[in-house]
Parts: sequence; structure tokens; C-alpha cells
Amino acid sequence: MKLLIVSGLSGSGKSIALDTLEDCGYYCIDNLPVTLLADFINHVMLVDTKTYAKTAIGIDARNQSDSLARFSDSMALIYAKGIDCEVIFMQAEEATLLKRYSETRRKHPLTDLNIPLKEALIIEREMLTPIARHASVIIDTSRTHYHQLRELIKDQIGERNTKHISLQFQSFGFKHGVPLDADFVFDARALPNPYWRPELRGQTGKDQDVISFLQEQPLVNELFQDIAQFLERWIPRFEAEGRTYLTVAIGCTGGQHRSVYLVESLVNLFKNTYLKVIVRHRELLGQA
Repeated sequence: MKLLIVSGLSGSGKSIALDTLEDCGYYCIDNLPVTLLADFINHVMLVDTKTYAKTAIGIDARNQSDSLARFSDSMALIYAKGIDCEVIFMQAEEATLLKRYSETRRKHPLTDLNIPLKEALIIEREMLTPIARHASVIIDTSRTHYHQLRELIKDQIGERNTKHISLQFQSFGFKHGVPLDADFVFDARALPNPYWRPELRGQTGKDQDVISFLQEQPLVNELFQDIAQFLERWIPRFEAEGRTYLTVAIGCTGGQHRSVYLVESLVNLFKNTYLKVIVRHRELLGQA
């Protein structure tokens, strides 16, 4: 049996995640009180193992804070029952959440006459900390639109082979912020920058002219080899600890040239292994 617990900040895309998981064959329940989780497992999941073989449950700040504080007890029960369980935690930058609420004009579950939205976001993040501590996958949706998030959920959760670790390589630009969901961040800004070559400025690390330029740079090859050797050494150790997902982010200044090239090179190296490899270029228009 497979149980996914989907949690995170209001406005970060939990509903989209549950809808996507439902499309992937999961039986989905939104906003189940933590106090009812044990009863659901004992009297529903374990009674009808066929219907609930793949189940996803949404748990968020609409729960009482004291029940969220006891989330670790619920996880201990799940593991004691022998259920394969993962916690997926979704988040976004504060500015992004404020913008989304202003656009939709929806009410945050914790706001009232005495608690403004910005303060509610701070309270919510604190309330959900006990769940975030158990997260095996953290997804930052700050710069992800609807269709990108659906594909990201499918790649990371809904359709992956859970027998082996899934490895996501993500390029990004430091000037747009470091990804919040990265397990490892490597900085490529010390490498020669194609941006300063006028004929290369409008291209990306996926274009042959940029690829040829970077392949000729010894420092680029050194960083590529260092990252590859690090991952080859440590991925088996993460798998031995039960990790099912690992995000490796590589950043340069704008996220267009050096980081994209390195990510594509690492994908080509690891794609023929037993691992499931996912690629995401955060700053490239129209790409997940």
C-alpha cells in the first residue's frame, strides 16, 4: 500500500497536486483532520486494501494547531502498520503567496479581523513545521504555473518508480533566487560566461554554439566532473537511508547559459543508469 500525505502553505498548489495525483490513480482525500488519520488507516485503508492501495491525503492549516503538533505520533502509527508513506510538502515565497491571494481574492484560512494575511502566512508556516520535518519531497512553486506544476507532480510523485531514487536536475538564475526545494545547490558563476559574447548572449545552454564554447573551457569540465563524482559517490548512500527523491540545483547569474549546459550534461550522464532522471530549467520560458 502507498500513502502520500500532501501538505504545505495555503496558495502553494496543494489542490492542483491532489487533482494530479487523482489522475494518476490515487484515491484522494482533502483536508482530513489529523485526529482522524488513525481511524482512517485502521478502519478504511486496511479494511479495503484494493480501493485504497494508492491513497493521497491532504492535511493543512485548517487543522487545529494542537493536533498538528502531534503529527509525529500519527507517522509512527503509519510506519507501525507497515504502510509505505511519503510526506509531500509544498511551499512558495511570501511575495508569491501574497500576489496569488490578491489575484484570486480568496480568504486565507487563518485570517480574521485581527490577523492580516501577511501575519497569517507566518503563523501557518509555524503550524505546519511538524509536518514539514517529515517531508521526503519539498516542492517550491514560486515560479511554477498550473501546467508546469502538474507535470512536476507527475514526474516527482505520481508516476515514478519508487524502487529507486528519482534524481531531478534543475538550472536556475541566482538573480531570481535560490530554489527552496533543492537538496544540493552548486554555483556555476565562477565559470566563463557566454553572456559576454554578443553572438551567444541571446542563446541558451541548449544551443550548439553555447555548448561548443563551454566545452572548450577547462573550468567548466572540472566543475562538471566534480559534481558528477560527488553524486556517483553519495546517491547510493541516500538510497540506503530510504530517500526516494533528490533535487540537484545548479545556478548561474541568469539561469540561461552555464547552469543549463551543466544540467543537460549531467542528465546525459545519468539518464542511462537505473535512476529516474528529471530535468527542469526554471528560467527558460515554456519549460518545466
